[in-house]
Amino acid sequence: MLNNTYIHIPGVGKTLEQKIWAQGIHTWEEFLEMEDRVPIPSSRRTRICEEVRKSSEHLAAKDHCFFSQCLPSAEHWRAYPLFSDSVAFVDIETTGLSKSRDKITIVGIYNGKESKTYIKDINLEDLVEEISKYRLLVSFNGARFDLPFIKSEFPEIELKQLHIDLMYPLRRIGYNGGLKNIEKSLGIFRGNDTEGLTGFDAVRLWRRYERGDREALDKLVKYNRDDIVNLKTIIELTYPRMVESALKK
Repeated sequence: MLNNTYIHIPGVGKTLEQKIWAQGIHTWEEFLEMEDRVPIPSSRRTRICEEVRKSSEHLAAKDHCFFSQCLPSAEHWRAYPLFSDSVAFVDIETTGLSKSRDKITIVGIYNGKESKTYIKDINLEDLVEEISKYRLLVSFNGARFDLPFIKSEFPEIELKQLHIDLMYPLRRIGYNGGLKNIEKSLGIFRGNDTEGLTGFDAVRLWRRYERGDREALDKLVKYNRDDIVNLKTIIELTYPRMVESALKK
């Protein structure tokens, strides 16, 4: 989908992008071959061709920063297949909802093959190096919650990656509500030990751990791990519908 995207180009909006797609142009390479089909002034086509060539060069170099800056944040989902070889599915647990008063307790990162857990007062500081390794971040409600919390606690992290906050593209294709409800609607079920747990339970589990309950921490880590692993399952199940929805508009 990314190499059939034009709205990152200055002066190109969704209406023109739809016109391009309507000509049966499916890739940037096809645009360069069939630019005359697009019903716009030749001078404008020439400018778009220049930007398409530049975009192709940045994509070949896997320059995630280029697309993170010029692609509207609501459309970062389009980059998933081409950057999924350097993806971190991210979810955090905290002591509460306020960045000014509360603290991160756990950060989970899943790269599609293995999960890593960063825990307050144990190894949370290692997150700074780990998260910088990835070109693409995927979260649920991360634009408003997870990433601002991480940035507040670790201001040295630049977070220049592409970021897919799944909550928004999922809404566009009819999946509303919280992550757990969306999982159920997609037929994704958790184990008996974490089924039905919520973010408020995560806070209580951390408090129990602080009072010496090691099993509470183990359960919290499992809950967080389910979140990040399920994010990958969700995007892979729904991505074709996201593409179909975008192309139909």
